[in-house]
Amino acid sequence: MTLDDPSRTGTPAAGPQEPGGVLDRDHRALSVGIVSVVMLIAFEATAVGTAMPVAARELHGVPLYAFGFSAYFTTSLFAMVLSGQWSDRAGPLAPVTTGIAAFGAGLLLSGTAGAMWLFVLGRAVQGLGGGMVIVALYVVVSRAYEERLRPAIMAAFAAGWVVPSIVGPLAAGTVTERLGWRWVFVGIPVLIVLPLALALPAIRRTASGPADPGAPRPPFDGRRIRLALGISLGAGLLQYAGQDLRWASLVPAAAGAALLVPAALGLLPRGTYRAARGLPSVVLLRGLAAGAFISAESFVPLMLVTERGLSPTLAGLSLAVGGATWALGSYLQSRPRVEPYRERLMVLGMLLVAGAVAAAPGVLLPAVPVWTVGVAWGVGCLGMGMVIASTSVLLLQLSAPGEAGTNSAALQISDGLSNAVLLTLGGAAFAALGGGSAAGHAAAGPAAAGGSHPAAFAAVFLPMAAVALAGAWVATRLGAPTPPKAG
Repeated sequence: MTLDDPSRTGTPAAGPQEPGGVLDRDHRALSVGIVSVVMLIAFEATAVGTAMPVAARELHGVPLYAFGFSAYFTTSLFAMVLSGQWSDRAGPLAPVTTGIAAFGAGLLLSGTAGAMWLFVLGRAVQGLGGGMVIVALYVVVSRAYEERLRPAIMAAFAAGWVVPSIVGPLAAGTVTERLGWRWVFVGIPVLIVLPLALALPAIRRTASGPADPGAPRPPFDGRRIRLALGISLGAGLLQYAGQDLRWASLVPAAAGAALLVPAALGLLPRGTYRAARGLPSVVLLRGLAAGAFISAESFVPLMLVTERGLSPTLAGLSLAVGGATWALGSYLQSRPRVEPYRERLMVLGMLLVAGAVAAAPGVLLPAVPVWTVGVAWGVGCLGMGMVIASTSVLLLQLSAPGEAGTNSAALQISDGLSNAVLLTLGGAAFAALGGGSAAGHAAAGPAAAGGSHPAAFAAVFLPMAAVALAGAWVATRLGAPTPPKAG
């Protein structure tokens, strides 16, 4: 992977002191260090799904299988808010250090767990660490990189997912089969040492301390911390209810909504849910894009296994090209000549996402070749690369230095919360239309993949395509509101 600064176009430097790019002498250690951290988090995210079924079976915890995923998400939501306030108050160094330590501790706890509840607890600790790190890294970018370099480092973040998205599942499968699933978890903390050695001294030198050292430090906002707890608990209850379609599940669903809705309204920028121009629409677009795409992507391998008889490995590999096209889309948005047309690029990106999600269930027709899913998903990932990196760039452009942490936390909350809500709704629709039997066939293997329910898959993909189309409209409202004319 090369991280050469794509924002350079050969224009002569303004002076000998102007930095050359994200890999110049002033930024090299920091860039390599923080991108390496992103790569490790990406590898864990892509590898854990491969090892999780084996871990749940060996720990006799299949009934708690879903909580191995949701525990990470629910705690990360809380950690994002905490990290945003901590970073704005004292700088991102402490949240990055604490987050990486918690991430590694959670991996070790899960990898050495003797019972499923300990495994789930380890995943929750990982979520605390991952949520802290990702928000704090955004603050590092806002402080250590000039505005012209931010699209390039965001493109590098996206590139950091390419190798893990392709190699992660295969490597985790091989390790699980040869050495055991525990090594997928306990092996990653060893790899954290090098990124720490590179990144932490550079963060201390370039981005430590409050944004304005002369200003009094603001206290932690207790109300936002309480709202963060509410949104985490609410999301967890909704996910629990969505996994069990019984009348009794209405109770945790109602409790989850009662906690989640007011908490989300309090944590996201005012006007987010009515797509107010500027920062609120940037945050909303991030949620719509991530939620629609990831929710649909979660069902692609299952659809290929149950409807077309592919093996789980081949079904997963059908999405591998997406990592490269996602990085390509992120690279395209980083080009200086694209900057005046960024909003149009994001509209195009969301249209590509909507088209890909709508086209994927075409493989339910036997006459449609299986490879068309890989092509469609590559196109969708290209659009996602344009949109996700651009929302990060715009967020930092629209944030004052002392608000970068809080606003970055809002962006990540929108991302994660939309994933949880849309996955819950999509999963409920899938199960209600008989998709549970499809999941059972998938667990039994490709040979048992007949007789599933195509309508259940359509009930997931087509609504998500509509959500992506709504995102294309929101992408037209990203510019700051025009002030009223005097007089």
